This record gives sequence, structure tokens and C-alpha cells, in this order.
Amino acid sequence: MERIAADFGGLVLDREYSGAKPDPRMPEAFEACMAAASFDEADWAAVESHDTVGYLLSAPMMRDLAADTSRRVLAATAALLRSGAAAVKNESSGITHGRDRWLSLADRVADAKDEDLAGDLVAAWVKLPIYDGRVLYSCGMHLLGAPEVEIEVDEEHQDDLPDLVTLLDVLAIYLLTDPRAQEIEDGAGFRMTKNAPRRLLRTGACDRYDEDDLFFNPYGYVRLTRPE
Repeated sequence: MERIAADFGGLVLDREYSGAKPDPRMPEAFEACMAAASFDEADWAAVESHDTVGYLLSAPMMRDLAADTSRRVLAATAALLRSGAAAVKNESSGITHGRDRWLSLADRVADAKDEDLAGDLVAAWVKLPIYDGRVLYSCGMHLLGAPEVEIEVDEEHQDDLPDLVTLLDVLAIYLLTDPRAQEIEDGAGFRMTKNAPRRLLRTGACDRYDEDDLFFNPYGYVRLTRPE
């Protein structure tokens, strides 16, 4: 693991929490990280039979370097899996994927550019959607140097959740690819397409997590709301 960390630059092994013994909490921890979305029986068996736990730390996710850092961490993830790692999860967004999906995402990101790259990085590192009964939101956009994305869901539009998730994906990619996104003004308008309904962008500080929480996003959030 240390060799792979060195090969991809900026990654170090956390010796305080890593250890050459199994951790009985791992099956439950992976289950809480959206494992059901892409795990198969082999993935679950790998987690159940693991004998070592290692934590890799990346360089700080500075805004201008975050996407590149996350791209290299994804490449390192693929290298670890191909070298015998049982499974991988991300502690800073609470997401995991099955082995095949991790490798597929790494292969796609290696050659992707612009919006395709942004979309693949979001798919790899961002937990989306999370639903609290009132708001659909993401966790992990800070790993790409951007605010979280959110959208309000009123009772009248409960059946529109799949379309709203698509809208969040579009907003996330916009935040990562359009230079104007770093200067969003509270109350600005946003449309998914030219003829789509207009929504308003509301900005705010991250208030879901404490500043020392791994899920905390220093860039805050951007929420889509309906015009009053």
C-alpha cells in the first residue's frame, strides 16, 4: 500500500488507524456507504474475509487542485484493487463501490475531459442523492473543490424525485466546469436547458456537519429553489 501511495504522489499511509488485522466493523461500515448500489456477492465476501485495514490520506483538497487530486486517488484506488485489496471506501463522503465499478470509473476518468470528466468524478466520489424528506442533497463535492448541491422537494413534487436527481447532477457538473460557477450570486437563476423551468440558486455555509467532520464542506452549498 505504501508503494502505491508513493507511486501516485501526495498520498500517505495513516499509521495510527491502519493495522494488519481485521476490523469487525467493516461489513456494517461498507453497508452504510451505498454498497448495495454496486456490490455483488464477491465484494461482500471480500469485505467479510479481509485481514488488514489501511487508511490512505491525500493532500488537502485545495479548490484549484481538488479535481486533479481526486483523479489521482481514483487511479490509486484501481491500483490497490488490482494489487489485491479486498475493497475500498471513501471516508470523506461516505461512499463505496463494488470492485468492478471502481475499476470502470478509474478507466473512464483516465481518458475523460471536461463535462465527461466532471460527471465521472462526481459518480466516483460524491454521495448523491441523500434525502431527508424535504431536501435532496449531496455529500463529497468538497473533494472536487466545489459546494454541495441541494434541491428542495415539496409535497406536490414527491413523484418527481428521479428528475430532480438528474437536475442535481447537471448542477454539480456545472459547478465543476463553468468558470462563472465560482461567482454565483445568491438568488441567481438557473435552467437545466434553455426551455426548462427556471429555478433560483441559493447559497449558504455548510450547516449539516461540524467543521472538524470529514463530511464538512468549506465551500458551503448551492440549493435550487422554485421562484416564489
